[in-house]
Amino acid sequence: MRIAFLPSMFLALMVCISSVAHAAPLAEAGAPVVAAAASPDVQVMTINLNTADEATLQRELSGVGAAKAKAIVAYREANGAFASADELLEVKGIGKAIFDKNRDRVAVN
Repeated sequence: MRIAFLPSMFLALMVCISSVAHAAPLAEAGAPVVAAAASPDVQVMTINLNTADEATLQRELSGVGAAKAKAIVAYREANGAFASADELLEVKGIGKAIFDKNRDRVAVN
């Protein structure tokens, strides 16, 4: 009897946790959902690194918070306009992983 009791309780617990997780509302219900660029109908918004302000960089680029957005703007002010999107890798705090996540979202034109 004890052997069957523990797996039954574990199963009941997992079912309860699963139903609570699916019933919980999203934390950012008011935020717009951006679809992945998997379908040809979806357009990815590009951000111009030479004109975007800190708030735009922080809001639109994945993995870029306030400090990294500030570093991008500071780099641009110190070194002039970005010549290519790859130059973003030279900004302190922006590594290959963050650049790869945002490669399709940044432009310099």
